[in-house]
Amino acid sequence: MGQSQETPRGGPEPYYGRAAEAGGADGPPAAVRVRGLWKRFGEQAAVAGIDLDLPSGRFIGLVGPNGAGKTTTLSMVTGLLRPDDGLVWIGGRDVWKDPVAVKSRIGVLPEGLRLFERLSGRELLAYTGRLRGLPGEEVDKRAAQLMDVLDLTAARHKLVVDYSTGMRKKVGLAAALLHNPEVLFLDEPFEGVDPVSAQVIRGVLERYTASGGTVVFSSHVMELVESLCDWVAVMAAGRIVAHGPLAEVRGAAPTLQDAFLSLVGARRSGAGDGLDWLGGSTR
Repeated sequence: MGQSQETPRGGPEPYYGRAAEAGGADGPPAAVRVRGLWKRFGEQAAVAGIDLDLPSGRFIGLVGPNGAGKTTTLSMVTGLLRPDDGLVWIGGRDVWKDPVAVKSRIGVLPEGLRLFERLSGRELLAYTGRLRGLPGEEVDKRAAQLMDVLDLTAARHKLVVDYSTGMRKKVGLAAALLHNPEVLFLDEPFEGVDPVSAQVIRGVLERYTASGGTVVFSSHVMELVESLCDWVAVMAAGRIVAHGPLAEVRGAAPTLQDAFLSLVGARRSGAGDGLDWLGGSTR
């Protein structure tokens, strides 16, 4: 399967008995199941045959260095980018065979989020909720609550084009949460966000997972992942090199950062690297 360049068609239906559930016989069922996922750009394999089960009701970090394939993987899993090969199921539904059913169950905050900038924040949420098929009164109620919790009420009538980076991330998160999805996918949600906005976003996400939702978010900031997540998958060069509960992936390493550097084969630079001139006087 991994060598085919064909668009995935058909394929075996997944087995959802307890033996196939992520986490083993006593673990939670898989919120997301990925089998044989590939994506190439020219001769470069951005994602090279991923098999992965992500458990439901967990705060999951997809981590890796820049260029590891995190964004490409999330784009394929959420139906934004068609894979060259492989299958993805969310909540038991095939992402590419049943896209409408899948997208009604997920919320997505992609990297480089593009919004309707000539709408106000309040109008953006009203529009998004109605596109999702929610009743108008329910949309308005949820939008008001989300804007209040995310500290956007004062900016509700302000055009999105005038929002700061942190405000854009928060209104994008509100749009992703508006229909109460089962699984929330976030690509670098804290990138470029100030500490106050980051703390607000963090609180909303923790509240969401505490109520049974599943968060899958990508990041290359290990300290953030270690403080938020209870389950991680580590990517390097388009492959999954480790996955499981945070404590298991960290192992005997003092921090997730140390375990991560070991897993991805990072070379620690230091003295003796031919930079004798660095820091010395050039006069």
